[in-house]
Amino acid sequence: MAHTVQQVVKVMEEIAPPYLAEEWDNVGLLVGRMQDSVQRVMVCLDVTEAIVHEAIQKGVDMIVSHHPVIFEKLKSLRGDTGRERLLYLLVGNNIAVYCAHTNLDKAAGGVDDVLAARLGLQDVRVLSADQRDKLYKVVVFIPKGHEDAVMDAMARAGAGWIGNYSHCTFQIDGTGTFMPLEGTNPYIGQQGRLEKVHEVRLETVVLSNQLDRVIQAMLQVHPYEEVAYDVYPLANRVKKHGFGRIGRLAHRMTFEEFIGKVCDDLGVSSLQVAGWVDDEVEVVATCAGSGGSLINKAYCSGAQVFLTGELKYHDAQAAAELGMATIAAGHYATEVFVVKELVSRLQKSFDALQYDIEVFAAETMADIYKTVGK
Repeated sequence: MAHTVQQVVKVMEEIAPPYLAEEWDNVGLLVGRMQDSVQRVMVCLDVTEAIVHEAIQKGVDMIVSHHPVIFEKLKSLRGDTGRERLLYLLVGNNIAVYCAHTNLDKAAGGVDDVLAARLGLQDVRVLSADQRDKLYKVVVFIPKGHEDAVMDAMARAGAGWIGNYSHCTFQIDGTGTFMPLEGTNPYIGQQGRLEKVHEVRLETVVLSNQLDRVIQAMLQVHPYEEVAYDVYPLANRVKKHGFGRIGRLAHRMTFEEFIGKVCDDLGVSSLQVAGWVDDEVEVVATCAGSGGSLINKAYCSGAQVFLTGELKYHDAQAAAELGMATIAAGHYATEVFVVKELVSRLQKSFDALQYDIEVFAAETMADIYKTVGK
């Protein structure tokens, strides 16, 4: 049985819910068609020309990448210029591309969690939690037979996500009453006549930053001309998502020992270090990729060391003046380990669903930077 891009997308959205992505980001299916068939999926950090040629050679139907293959606006789609050449090759070879960027950074088991685990941090918590993590309950009344379509539209917009479960709702049957008045165009019933309709009360939860989107998605598919729905603020504590992690080392060590540990754990031969820790290191904050904006959060959270991929000169200087050491280990080095994790999670999900889809990591991934010297 052939499986589709849409089925892969659904699994990816359970791993890295799209509602977690920053507003400026570009995530989701960026190249390809939902209905296209998939047998081979390749996972990578960046969609480079080498990656695309590897995909073509290996008969890959779909690439799942961390960094978006399309980020800035396109003004053309030529086959001989830079980024557009990649897109031209992808489209010409019918290779779909799905990208999970800031949503995969923040998600449970995502990039930042993988980095913290790689360094052996314990008692790990989110360093910079989304302020949007306020919960609402949305209740809507739907004519019987339309509840699945409405539920699916709301879930795809971000409602009903609890932990690693999507489409979480509660539904109960009942009777709805209404009388269409003059000027109405009712889906059910006639003007001036009281109608009693078999309806389903559907309730689900949604984070504040997705509330408007969920309601719009619900209104678009709901068959009624005027939709009855309620929105309730909730006091529930929700699982925090966000950038960066902070935790404790299993054993205290000198800063020199920690530097050696980082090199071993991340497989790098050199680091950019600013500042120093005279006491033994215990509390470490991390952010995969580029984490300069989290320096103050790390310091205020009690971190002795802040480890990220890359830092601006003045950000590292500011951290040193606060008395907190920083380590820039390389953008690639702090993110690459999520690829292996993502391959494993996707393959386990496909096997559990009995999808005949093979998942593997790209072999041509490489850090753009190389350490050179005299």
